[in-house]
Amino acid sequence: MNTMQKLAVFDFDDTLVYGDSLWPFLVYVVGMPRAMMALAEALFLLFRRYLTNKRDPTIVDYRTFIKTHLLRRLLTGQKADNLAAAVAKLRGWQKWNEPVRQTLLDHYNKGHKIVVVSGGLDLYLPVLLADLPQRALICTRMEVKDDVLTGEMSSGNCVRARKAEILANYILKNGPFSESWGYGNYPHDIPMLELVDHRVIV
Repeated sequence: MNTMQKLAVFDFDDTLVYGDSLWPFLVYVVGMPRAMMALAEALFLLFRRYLTNKRDPTIVDYRTFIKTHLLRRLLTGQKADNLAAAVAKLRGWQKWNEPVRQTLLDHYNKGHKIVVVSGGLDLYLPVLLADLPQRALICTRMEVKDDVLTGEMSSGNCVRARKAEILANYILKNGPFSESWGYGNYPHDIPMLELVDHRVIV
């Protein structure tokens, strides 16, 4: 292993691009009315659970609670091959944060290993990242059985502490790195940024 290799890690949503990709993707898959209904259900269930048991550990990470409900409600039973139209629309939504994108290209041109780490889904991120040079991708992966989505995240929600945990495992397997940089947003990417030498809040 080359001990002189260097690493540059980039968050995707609100870092490489403006905005969060998950909600527009779900809207493109099922339509706004159904997506809004699922969101209202998630908020109602969260509020009811809070009233029932204020010490419920799932309430601490309410974003994952809501995301889990939306994915189960809106993606269960969807065929993976039938999502191309939604992904194509998402490419139209996508707007690069050009200074950060250029920073990624600069790291790549210097020979640094590039890793994009995101809570977004593996159902669309490879397409959205297709214009970037070679890089590794760590993201939320959806379970698929017989070409049909189960609505479940196969390895957890790749955000915050879980994102840092997966990245740490990647660094352990692919390092060592003589120097590393991380680019993300506050406060969600702080655990990830603690793993690198140079931290940039976007």
